[in-house]
Parts: sequence; structure tokens; C-alpha cells
Amino acid sequence: MDTAREVITKQAAAITGLLDRLDHNFVDAVSAIMAISGRVIVTGMGKSGIIGKKIAATLASTGTPSMFLHPAEAIHGDLGVVTTNDIVLAISKSGGTSELYQLIPSFKRLGLKIILLSGDISSQLAERSDIVIDCSVDEEASSISIVPTSSSTAAVVMGDALAVALLKKKGFTKEDFAKLHPGGALGRRLLLRVSDLMHSGDKIPTVSATTSVQETLIVMSRGRLGMAVVLGDAGRLAGIFTDGDLRRLTEKTSDFRSIPIAEVMVAKPRTISPDAILDEVLSLCEKFKITALVAVDGDDIPVGVIHIHDILASKLV
Repeated sequence: MDTAREVITKQAAAITGLLDRLDHNFVDAVSAIMAISGRVIVTGMGKSGIIGKKIAATLASTGTPSMFLHPAEAIHGDLGVVTTNDIVLAISKSGGTSELYQLIPSFKRLGLKIILLSGDISSQLAERSDIVIDCSVDEEASSISIVPTSSSTAAVVMGDALAVALLKKKGFTKEDFAKLHPGGALGRRLLLRVSDLMHSGDKIPTVSATTSVQETLIVMSRGRLGMAVVLGDAGRLAGIFTDGDLRRLTEKTSDFRSIPIAEVMVAKPRTISPDAILDEVLSLCEKFKITALVAVDGDDIPVGVIHIHDILASKLV
């Protein structure tokens, strides 16, 4: 436990220390990446390579086209994937990775800018790079102080900082994220619309404003949504009546069956557009502690009902 606490404390200090190392080079790196029409070619050896794969994946999933290029494979032919429209993001703790250094002339011949994440800003690689971001740490978290631990974490965090800065600069949205993640539950939740899952047509439990509570309960029971939609003039939404409203009504009176539903309904309930994403439904349900929303068109006419159980049944959450 003492070792674990020590490692976590040192890692946290390494991340916080990056704040003092941020300078114009970070801004220059974001600007340089924004200016290209190609991809970010991320490269690194060993643990830096593993970190590079993660950074490349994060960049790609947040709207910045990127790929990881293994240095050893690159010097044996894989350089063919690199184009003159790309930019290089190299990662090296020491700044002396020989495989990366061998790639510098090839990158230069293609006219590519080289961004370096390194723990040594005065290294050979740093001297040959166009932009150098300082990812140095005061100490590693390992007891023998040579195993890359804090330095690896620092590189990952700096890569994340670049990715998030870029997505903000690009105006990358949740919808954009969903388009790049169609196979995941989060992506489907952001891509699917209320209209994809809502109950529509004759499956909407509707009653008029003059319908009695007794008749409304029958409609609710048949609809199996725990609520009824109350329609007013021209078929517009007048209100809703839910199972919860019924429980509260029974606490007030036992003689409620003949009461017109308009007298006990919730007027002007919260609604949602049929084009809204499911994530918005979940957010509203959580915020206002409700389980269903009426989807209305531009004329405030109900076109469907979306229930949180529909989303749960779809296994999107």
C-alpha cells in the first residue's frame, strides 16, 4: 500500500509539473496540425511507441486524422504511407532514439514538420525537430528510477491535451464523435434519434381534455407506458397524466374517477423533438427525474412518446 501511494503521488506530481512546462510550443503544435490537409503521423519506439498508438487513436477518434508508424518498420519500407500533406508527432523520453533519428532525413525530404514530445528538450532529436514540447519529469515513480513510469504518464497526458485542444479548435461535437464510433453503445446513443425508438401512431396513449380519470386509466393500461397524453385544440398537446400523478391524486381524494383529466393533468409538460438524440433524452430524464417524454412537431402536436425503458431495452446504456 505504501508503494502504491508513493507511485500515485509521484505520478500526480509529474502531471501537475507539466503545467509549468507549457509554453508557445504547445500553441505552435496545435496551429501546425490545424494547418495540414493530411494526417498526424505518430511514431515512437518501445513504451513511447505504445503511448504513440494510444495518442494516435485518441486523435483519430476526436476528428484529427492520424496513424501510428513504427520507426523500425518505417525505415524498411513503411515510409510509403507518409505523404507531403502530413505532419509528424514523434515521442521519445530521452530524445536519443536512434530509429527515430534515422527517420528525420526522410521526413525532412518530404517537407514535413516534426513535433517532438520529449523529456530532453536539448537532445539530438530536439535539435532536428521543428516544435519541441517539454514532457520532462523530475523523477520516475519506480523505486529504481529508470523504468519509464512518470515520464510515460506525462507523454500520454500531453498527447491528450493536444487532442482535446484540437477538437475544441475544430468545433468537434458529440454528433461528430458518434459518427466515428457507430459500433459502440455511446456512438449508437448519439447517432440514434428519438424517432428511431419512440412509440408513434396508434401506440400513443391519447385522451381528450374532457376524458374522465377512469377512462384515462383504461387508456394508460392499454398503452403500457405509465402515462397518457392529453390532447387539446387541433390535436395539440395539452398535458400528460402519469402513474405518479395518479398516486398523488389518490392521496388527496378517493372520489376521483369521474373528474375530467384536464383538472388533474400536468399542463405544459416537458417535451422533446423527434429529431433529438437519445443522449438528450437521458439527460432530461435524469435532470428532471422523469421516465418518459412526449415528442412533438413544430406545431406542438404529439408524434410519439419515448420512454427510458425503450432506451434501456435497446442496450445503449
